[in-house]
Amino acid sequence: MTKILIGQDPLTLNQLRQVLNGPCQVELTPAAWANVEKGAAVVAAILAEGRTVYGINTGFGLLANTSIASEDLETLQKNLVLSHACGVGEPLSENITRLLMVLKIASLSKGASGVRRHTLETLIGMVNAEVLPLIPAKGSVGASGDLAPLAHMSCVLIGVSEARYQGQTLDAVTALAKAGLKPVVLGPKEGLALLNGTQCSTALALAGLFATEDVFAAAVAAGALSVDALLGSDAPFDPRIHALRGQPGQIDVARRLRELLADSAIRDSHRHDCAKVQDPYSLRCQPQVMGATLDVLRNAAAMLEREANAVTDNPLVFIEDGDVISGGNFHAEPVAYAADMIAMTLCEIGNISERRTSILVDPKMTDLPAFLVKDSGVNSGFMIAQVTAAALVAENRMVAHPCVIDTVPTSANQEDHVSMATHGARRLLDMAANTATVVGIELLAAAQGIDFRRPLTSSPELEQTYAIVREAAGPYSSDRYFAPDIARATEGVRAGRYRAFAGDLLPSA
Repeated sequence: MTKILIGQDPLTLNQLRQVLNGPCQVELTPAAWANVEKGAAVVAAILAEGRTVYGINTGFGLLANTSIASEDLETLQKNLVLSHACGVGEPLSENITRLLMVLKIASLSKGASGVRRHTLETLIGMVNAEVLPLIPAKGSVGASGDLAPLAHMSCVLIGVSEARYQGQTLDAVTALAKAGLKPVVLGPKEGLALLNGTQCSTALALAGLFATEDVFAAAVAAGALSVDALLGSDAPFDPRIHALRGQPGQIDVARRLRELLADSAIRDSHRHDCAKVQDPYSLRCQPQVMGATLDVLRNAAAMLEREANAVTDNPLVFIEDGDVISGGNFHAEPVAYAADMIAMTLCEIGNISERRTSILVDPKMTDLPAFLVKDSGVNSGFMIAQVTAAALVAENRMVAHPCVIDTVPTSANQEDHVSMATHGARRLLDMAANTATVVGIELLAAAQGIDFRRPLTSSPELEQTYAIVREAAGPYSSDRYFAPDIARATEGVRAGRYRAFAGDLLPSA
């Protein structure tokens, strides 16, 4: 089981991917616990001094100027959680819920939120025991934090609502009890600290990033395999071309394509007598397209890694000098931009992959049999597989509209500009699934093209790629029920079977 130590070094993309993939054990360093206790002491001192500070002894949002009596402070925090638990839709997956909770723990561990040790210990205990709240996926606009999703997480912490535990959905009190935990009575500021933050949108965006990395890796391998299947040229991948442009992703993708195609007997068979002057763009411009895609993914990954380690609460407690300052770190604009960028990359990965499949099946573009099957006419071969790919890239383009440019004022215009990061991030997994299928279809088509080049072999790495495809589906000799082949090929993409073929390109490599 993955161990996550919080408080020593920043969380890395690799660690976050591990948290997403399965159960983990979270621990805080002694230094982190010391910061937590200092933050809680600042809140206690404010109350002891009788000072009025937003979020501690006031109302929230438009009600920030309403002072709350000391005897009502516990009720204030509980009411905040209950009233904000307004999410709708299907619950988030267990994996995303776990990641969301770890991100919240990391934020609270800095001491800048003023929560008490016991409250944070209980949240950590929930993660370690896999008590995972049912959190509806919809209802956040990505500013003032992911209020509704985090309220649903917090409901279970205080013994309300439902949670998953060991394969069962149980009421919160029962789930906590089975894990040896008890509901928490929230202290001053704790409800607000739990609800304020970008952890839901960040968890969703990270899940989308990791799925996109797997698709990207498979697309690089598929693109190289298609070059060989189509007797394409590797001259466009010459390093001198890309050095003249200087774009780092382009340079890196060209290098990887050269490595993937190295020592291909198919390539060597037509190196000196190829009649084609130039290949179509979807073959020739792979470094330019996939390289720009890689640069965007790397930038989005860096933004999300920073956000995963950020404190996005409000107000913030500064333990060095005892100040409590209101700001706007809860605004998820960085996450929204990252999600929109990832959405665009998924469109482009799918767009160029589908174009290569279109070439592979088109007898006007290649010497391969029409639709990659013998006796075409009697057999339709890959005809409709390409149509499916076209449908999926069209669907992705439809939902890729930037979410960050939209805003609907909320909370009686107090929260008058919001990021829309949460649904911008939530769509990514569906888009990644679509693109994985598009790339899976290309892999099937390219492997079929390689079959028609036998007995010549491709490069050692591309023969490994071919072998993974053939584990999913055998050669297509005549028409058969094709959907299971596509499903198995897609699963290989989504499971990261081709991740190694990206080499060192990926942000979380």
